[in-house]
Amino acid sequence: MNSVGATLTAADEARSRNPDAAVRGPTPVSAYQFVQGVARLRYRLRDGRTALADLYQRDPQRVLFPRVPEAEPDTAVLVTTSGGLVGGDRLQVSVTAGMGTQVLVTTQAAEKIYRSNGADCCITTELSVADGAWLEWLPQEAILFDGARLRRQTQVEMHPGGRLLAGEMMVFGRTASGERLSHGLLNDRWTVRIGGRRRWMDAIHLADVLTESLTAAAGFDGAVACATLIYVAPDSAERLELARTLLPERAPVVSAATLVNGVLLLRWLARDALLLRRAYSDFRRTFRHRVAGLPAALPRLWSI
Repeated sequence: MNSVGATLTAADEARSRNPDAAVRGPTPVSAYQFVQGVARLRYRLRDGRTALADLYQRDPQRVLFPRVPEAEPDTAVLVTTSGGLVGGDRLQVSVTAGMGTQVLVTTQAAEKIYRSNGADCCITTELSVADGAWLEWLPQEAILFDGARLRRQTQVEMHPGGRLLAGEMMVFGRTASGERLSHGLLNDRWTVRIGGRRRWMDAIHLADVLTESLTAAAGFDGAVACATLIYVAPDSAERLELARTLLPERAPVVSAATLVNGVLLLRWLARDALLLRRAYSDFRRTFRHRVAGLPAALPRLWSI
């Protein structure tokens, strides 16, 4: 979406998808043309190499497969062709890394969540990691416009012998334009199961007037961006001290690492979204290299 389109309100975005809709007064929520995008990928070993075994995609989700250096895992790039999501839109992503495969899934750009006139935008991600597999879930940040309503859940199913490095970033408002997130909905949930047993659950729920929660010292303390990263693997507990040594030692980015039931958990907060992105990216580059022997690099899309 170009710079003009990026400033559209949710109503404008919805009307652009339904040009025949009435323009007299506010458009009823029921009249909007919502989207239901799907991307499902399944990988398996073929002749000792990771190969795509199954792919299903439905607008506005598209999957691209760029060429990557030999040392990198097979890489898939998710693209939301609508340029952003409005209230009522739904995305479903499913990635299965079969036994012994190495897979990285990222996104082409930041996901824009536009202001809603009432309906919730829903994103569901399902990650499955088999024995001996390595999966990296590396979406770029989600930008919540003021008034956005987002419900997002990430569900992880792990074989005890699999390895997963998965994270997400969120930006509260169009900070480059001076906008702050003051009202709306954010419901973000994670569930991790290892060997069929639930090992970790986490949820953020902010609703209606958000200013107090985002500014309170016991809340987000004025941060405009946050990030979460988990590492789930047989050696998760052994990597806790490594993770702590790689985190920034002082502000402006606040970070911490802990271990919960075999899940290595890291958090970042910052009052500058760009600084948080850099700290998060720097950590991932080094950490993936140290724990998996992969290049200390991220996909080129992250440098655009």
